[in-house]
Amino acid sequence: MHPPKRDSLPFHAEHIGSLVRPTSLVRVRQEFEAGSIDSAALRAAEDEAIRQVVALQEEVGLAVVTDGEFRRGTYSDSFTTQGIRGVSVLMTKPEGWKSSSTHGNRMARRIPQVVERIEWNGPQHASDFAYLRSLTDRVGKFTLPGPGYIHYRAGREHISRDVYPDLDAFWSDLVNAYHQELRALSSAGCTYVQIDETSLVKFGDPRVRALLAARGDDWQELLRVYIDAVNAVIAGAPKSMTIGIHVCRSQDPSWQASAGYDPIAQAMFHDIKTDIYFLEYDDPRSGSFEPLRLLPEGKKAVLGLVHSRKPELESLEFLKQRIDAACRYARLEQLAISPQCGFATGVFLGDDNAIAAQRAKLARVVEVSREVWGQT
Repeated sequence: MHPPKRDSLPFHAEHIGSLVRPTSLVRVRQEFEAGSIDSAALRAAEDEAIRQVVALQEEVGLAVVTDGEFRRGTYSDSFTTQGIRGVSVLMTKPEGWKSSSTHGNRMARRIPQVVERIEWNGPQHASDFAYLRSLTDRVGKFTLPGPGYIHYRAGREHISRDVYPDLDAFWSDLVNAYHQELRALSSAGCTYVQIDETSLVKFGDPRVRALLAARGDDWQELLRVYIDAVNAVIAGAPKSMTIGIHVCRSQDPSWQASAGYDPIAQAMFHDIKTDIYFLEYDDPRSGSFEPLRLLPEGKKAVLGLVHSRKPELESLEFLKQRIDAACRYARLEQLAISPQCGFATGVFLGDDNAIAAQRAKLARVVEVSREVWGQT
């Protein structure tokens, strides 16, 4: 399979990045964290698990593959705790965005703290992508957390005023680190990157707006700031690289946000300088398809119609009906299908049943794409 032309991305059958980690890999990672094995043994286990999960993606017919994010603890570990210097992570329960009887549940369990000037930490992930590329002739996609992640989780309180009395310098240093990371990935052969800018859609939730206001942030201003940061990252990416933006609420419906795309759709679709959006659309809290009416000609939306946190397999007919409903607001050629989010952060556990359910859902995504668009 030859690499696609840039205007053929995204594929009509996509997936969002993380995949169920096998219990064998989870066990090895626990042994590594306990100090009973070294990093070489951990990487060998990761290599084998990635080889198997790439084969799974190929077998179900996906034209795009990832490494399942098997070398990470969470989606954000890939960059905020390894790819840059100057950030530490505070694991918190009583601190951070606290539980509230008026604004909903606690908003952050992991709070990044900027304690030194942000600098790129070298090509941490280029070798990861090179290994993925060595396993397949399909298109490899790599995922990175969005530049809004640190500020959204941390707030000004956790960004050192001694280091960054002016937040413009913080954003400049952070964007520069992304540019260097993207160039390193490109040098390893990466042409397709998904940025997980998960904060944007949360601005539509009244609880989130109230919590932001309580810490001194206006959600409309943050929407502009975060979009500017995303655009600055995209502007410095290698010309050979296609970048899509993934927007989601959280796998856990009891925290973070429940809001549709309506409050951010105009800015998201028109102001972000990308042509690809990966959107959650698996349940009522995602809202209606109506915001797709604002999707400009030439831009594409990947509809996350397949649950990645529920084991029941969606029927072919149901998914086709959902796509038909979306076509009331956007042309079929502008649409694609994927799971709602990654598989590794939901209720799926690393056992044989979870991996079998994941396989069935990815196969269903491919089946729908062939039925609806005649290709993957």
